[in-house]
Amino acid sequence: MTISLHGKTAIVTGGASGIGHGIVQCFVDAGAEVFVCGRREQPDALPKHCTYSSVDVANPNTVKRFAESVVHALASNSNRTIDILVNNAGVQVEKTVVDSTDEDWEQVIGANARGVFNMCRELIPVMTDGGSIINIGSISGQVADPSMALYNASKAFVHGLTRSIAVDHGPKIRCNAICPGWIETGMLEAGFATADNPTAARQDALDRHPVRRFGKPEDIASLALWLASADSSFATGQLFTIDGGMTASSPLNPGLF
Repeated sequence: MTISLHGKTAIVTGGASGIGHGIVQCFVDAGAEVFVCGRREQPDALPKHCTYSSVDVANPNTVKRFAESVVHALASNSNRTIDILVNNAGVQVEKTVVDSTDEDWEQVIGANARGVFNMCRELIPVMTDGGSIINIGSISGQVADPSMALYNASKAFVHGLTRSIAVDHGPKIRCNAICPGWIETGMLEAGFATADNPTAARQDALDRHPVRRFGKPEDIASLALWLASADSSFATGQLFTIDGGMTASSPLNPGLF
């Protein structure tokens, strides 16, 4: 059965590229009206039927103005409210705790942790009863990737906040997190670039995926579509890992046995 979001309104942060762009396209194809925000100026690649705003999610004042503008636009044009919020905006810094600077902290924790908090705090009060929040977490919030201390910690925060929102704001709001594994985006390439041998690291990573490929933004978007719809009405407070089976397997090299 095809999932439809006709008549629904969604906000997607960090929707100009990567996973966020995949979710935006998926929601638009399903019939939703989508408000998209990101740090950059208006991108060229967004699908039609989207409204884009340049927003720094780490800045609570900017987020407040953005939320107010969306509510006003909906009230003026259709008297609708916000049904779906996808918190996807995030950044990655490849450093250990010792190497991380105060600027790194502000950048990573600001976007990945405070940004999710800011958006949820502003939008939960004005969302539709039965609304759905989808936070993009990561397997890095469950098992630590080397030399990504702040990123790992920020995603663990997202996971904890997801559960708290589900508990504190149900039944009005459902809140779940998608925990992607290694998805073919710029972040993936940046991670491999930190390895002594990026080519060997890429092949080793592929070998650890039972599906023998990395994920694509569309893989995450498909799950986001389900979580945004009424088909998932009994799912809340959950972390949905989608990583091609990578974290399900033992780290032992099967070629040695």
